[in-house]
Amino acid sequence: MRELTMMQHDDRYALAEEYVKVTYKLWESSWRQDAVVLDRERGIYTDPTRVRQINHVGKYFNVPGPHLCQPSPQRTPVILQAGTSKAGKTFAAQHAEAIFVAGHSPSVVAKNVAEIRQLAKTEFGRDPRSIKFLALLCPVLGHTEEEAVEKFKYYRSLGSIDGALALFGGWTGIDLNKYGDDEELRHVESNAIRSAVEGWSKATPEVAKWTKATVGQHITVGGLGATPVGTAAQVADNMERWVQEADVDGFNLAYAIKPGSFLDIIELLIPELRRRGLFWDDYAVPKGTYRENLYSQAGQSGPRDDHPASRYRWKAGVASADHPVPEN
Repeated sequence: MRELTMMQHDDRYALAEEYVKVTYKLWESSWRQDAVVLDRERGIYTDPTRVRQINHVGKYFNVPGPHLCQPSPQRTPVILQAGTSKAGKTFAAQHAEAIFVAGHSPSVVAKNVAEIRQLAKTEFGRDPRSIKFLALLCPVLGHTEEEAVEKFKYYRSLGSIDGALALFGGWTGIDLNKYGDDEELRHVESNAIRSAVEGWSKATPEVAKWTKATVGQHITVGGLGATPVGTAAQVADNMERWVQEADVDGFNLAYAIKPGSFLDIIELLIPELRRRGLFWDDYAVPKGTYRENLYSQAGQSGPRDDHPASRYRWKAGVASADHPVPEN
């Protein structure tokens, strides 16, 4: 683990790139689709001629294989990814099926979403709409706007500014302690800090000055994601704005308190979203796999044809020699 944490950022993505290809080989290329026979009369579970080693030899891993058990119905599980650095965007555009994104305003997130969709199309031949983006959102809900505002003030009063700044440093790699208590962060030399503060300023223009204490207070509730405060209708309006302006497909709902935040979502927000036709009443594919329901498409249990994992699949009836394990 120490060696991993000391690796350069791009090197970590190179390791991840090799790792994901090893797993594609194990999940998709080791067992042929018809390897499992389940012949109880003859006592045959698997035809051994339809299971093979992958014999991967790489920079970071040597994995002979084979996959140790029958693959799941999805084989390759749905790949969710977080991270929007330059290397992270490239990795996501090639491999991710859903991506967690965070920002305090839709305009900040929209740029990353558009860039990844474009990369997926032009560099990797994927349908950019097949990649789902999930925005981090921590709604603070009340039956009235006044009730929601009072909740939000109370939640903030429980937070630790020092603890929030420590989390911020861990999340972003940015140490704000080197700046003065009253220093305006919109004027510092760091592009990363100025960009982050600019995003927060757009979401909360009522804040006159952004200091490290302001940043700490801002992320005590909701972290690096948006924190809409209001009635169910007001929060639903906010969510619709995110979909329209940031081009996200859904939300990763966070909580201020547990289980209170989730109870408010269940009792107040979901009925409002359903009234607007924005939240499902049942699974799109009842009893289907996660991927079938992600795409609302029965039968899409495995990766789509334009996903890199699909070319690793050893299909039923195909001889091993006719479908060698892909090298890359």
